[in-house]
Amino acid sequence: MNGRLKAILLIFGLGFSNLGNWIYFVAINIMVLNLTGSATALAGLFIIRPIAMLVTNFWSGSIIDRINVRKLMIFVDVIRGILIGLILFAPSLLVIYALMFVINLFGSFFGPSSSVYITKLIPTEKRQRFNSLISMTNSSAFLLGPGISGLLIMTVGVHFCIVFNAISFIVCAFIIFLLPDVENNSDHVRGKISFHILANDLRTVVKFAKSSTFFISIYILFQAAALIGYAIDSQEAAFIKMVLKLTDMDYGNIISITGVGSLLGSFLAALTSQKISYRWFMSYGILLTTFFYILFYASSSFMTAALSFALLGFFMSFASAGYATCFQNHVPPEMMGRFASIADMTQGTIQIMITLLVGLLADLISLQLSCLLFAGFACLLCILLCLKMLAPPSRSENGARKPA
Repeated sequence: MNGRLKAILLIFGLGFSNLGNWIYFVAINIMVLNLTGSATALAGLFIIRPIAMLVTNFWSGSIIDRINVRKLMIFVDVIRGILIGLILFAPSLLVIYALMFVINLFGSFFGPSSSVYITKLIPTEKRQRFNSLISMTNSSAFLLGPGISGLLIMTVGVHFCIVFNAISFIVCAFIIFLLPDVENNSDHVRGKISFHILANDLRTVVKFAKSSTFFISIYILFQAAALIGYAIDSQEAAFIKMVLKLTDMDYGNIISITGVGSLLGSFLAALTSQKISYRWFMSYGILLTTFFYILFYASSSFMTAALSFALLGFFMSFASAGYATCFQNHVPPEMMGRFASIADMTQGTIQIMITLLVGLLADLISLQLSCLLFAGFACLLCILLCLKMLAPPSRSENGARKPA
């Protein structure tokens, strides 16, 4: 199997699974709303994933770095497909929550595993283009998934949408099964999982961070700006309806326009990935993303809000592709799982805190002002990121050192 066919199969498998996720996302919200009629019950759906990730992230990376990631990805997708299918037979909301919690427990292994697999499967010089294509596929799923879900719900019902997502995971697992292994036993860290091993893995990640100051500094700046963006995202619906006085239909149209911008950005990123460095993608992509967050929360009409979010989605595609390439180029594949899981655990905790702080300040001062203040601070962080990333390379930028 040649390299291009491998990349196409992996993009299709991950993309089809992501499309299923978006179809399922709409369906499970409607299913829970029909079951309970409660907005609080819907809110519960949104906290299950971060709780599951906090439970697993401290030790999941140690497992990922010690086993065959391709087989792990196949196993996780098969289990998720089965568990999602079981939601159809759940007798109560509590059982649905429990199933979703277990689904997200398994899902927390998939992201870091896929990063390791992509890094080993795709040659260094082709990663930026591959990541741009993955971003374009995800944008397409984000744009098409809710619309397809709405059509399916009207024609064949909510349950079919859930079945579709279960099948999408099985299809993704089968496609990964068709792809080759990219490692041998010598690639893996030795040692059975124990508290001593977990503590040693944490020390290994800290040692790597100390030896890779350039990467860690840009990683912190990028993630800090991104986490602020995610936090103020939680207020977008309230801003559109309470400040701009727009309708639910207007909100839906703005989200659709964002999807179009994201798809166009991903397409252009894929076209230019061989000509423009990931440094430019990552630094200017996140800078312009935060700039258009500021414009969005400074908006006074549907037109300016829609245009700001469309351009936000456009530049976020560049930022995502650039960041993925930077991560793959600087973190050694043999410790990528441990680094990603520990970093994700830290980021999840910080994200919850920032989101709560944004909401608190929105109540204390004003929603618009609090979001503008946070977006402005994120923009300042991005300016520092640009200055650091686009400065002349130094000896500290020679990539990640191999862990001891």
